[in-house]
Amino acid sequence: MRSIGIPTIALLLGLIATSVRADVDTPNSERQAIIGVILAQVEAFASDDAERAWGLASDAVQQRFGSPEVFVGMVRSEYPAIYGAESLEFLEPIPHPGFLIQPVFLRGPDGHYWDAYYRMSWQDGTWRIAGVTLKRAEAGI
Repeated sequence: MRSIGIPTIALLLGLIATSVRADVDTPNSERQAIIGVILAQVEAFASDDAERAWGLASDAVQQRFGSPEVFVGMVRSEYPAIYGAESLEFLEPIPHPGFLIQPVFLRGPDGHYWDAYYRMSWQDGTWRIAGVTLKRAEAGI
């Protein structure tokens, strides 16, 4: 598991490859690339950079929403926990034929915890975010 606070994201983005599959046979390089894409989008939301957040979404997501402004407006209103995430913890990815699910445990701006499941797709030589399912995390011990 990996936990990251939002203020450290800018530093991490310089360390994580986000646009190249360095070694297809190395799951760790794939995982680092996927984490880098998710972190880059969360950082883009945090800095209100609609173009950057939009550029990390899959073609299907872009076609559905039509513009960066509409996309970011939807995330801001429908996924405030992601838009204003205060911390992220990356869990083990779940591979599927043709895509991958990256589970993320996060704390939203309201202090509540959430389970986010990012659907990641490989297109145009990079990982892109094809969707997110978000649900409130179960209270635990």
